[in-house]
Amino acid sequence: MAEKNDTDRIKEIYKMCKSHFGDVRFVGIKYHKKIGWIAKAQFDDGFENLTADGATSTDALRKLRNRVKKIIKRYNAV
Repeated sequence: MAEKNDTDRIKEIYKMCKSHFGDVRFVGIKYHKKIGWIAKAQFDDGFENLTADGATSTDALRKLRNRVKKIIKRYNAV
């Protein structure tokens, strides 16, 4: 099996967000010189943006994916 790259992780997060939250404007990563890598998911419908930061881009994306999973799990438990 081929190793996952950041593009695959972004697509996975996008699909999770789209299926659960609806319209997704943006899922991506950027580098901030004081903070490090920031992974961000933006939504169209006024829902707050979700962000996570990490030492590497992969780390930031993993943290964002876990955060999205936690929110979905918590929502489904209610």
